[in-house]
Amino acid sequence: MKTTRPADIYLRFLQLSDALRGLPSLPALDPLEERILALVARAGQTDERLSVRDVMSNAELGAPATVHNRLKSMRQKGWIMLADTEDTRRKRIELTQAALQHFDRLSHCMLRATERA
Repeated sequence: MKTTRPADIYLRFLQLSDALRGLPSLPALDPLEERILALVARAGQTDERLSVRDVMSNAELGAPATVHNRLKSMRQKGWIMLADTEDTRRKRIELTQAALQHFDRLSHCMLRATERA
């Protein structure tokens, strides 16, 4: 019987998650948009309120204008939405229902990858 290494599980997960990209769903994200999506998702998990200004001021993501353009693109693609705050000049970034479903499908891929372990 062949021993399953942790790397085998991870590689199966990558294979399953790549198959998700072939299914009709939300438009693909570029690498910077993926980083922004992960940032927004992690903030949502900790109930942190992340505003457009917060993301644009994150120097690790690049120039504020570039980040703003990516946020606009992600809204148009249906990954994120902007919600009002008590200050009408500030907008909070939230994942759309479709983005949450995408994370649900990725979680299912993780579970399936471990089933053969």
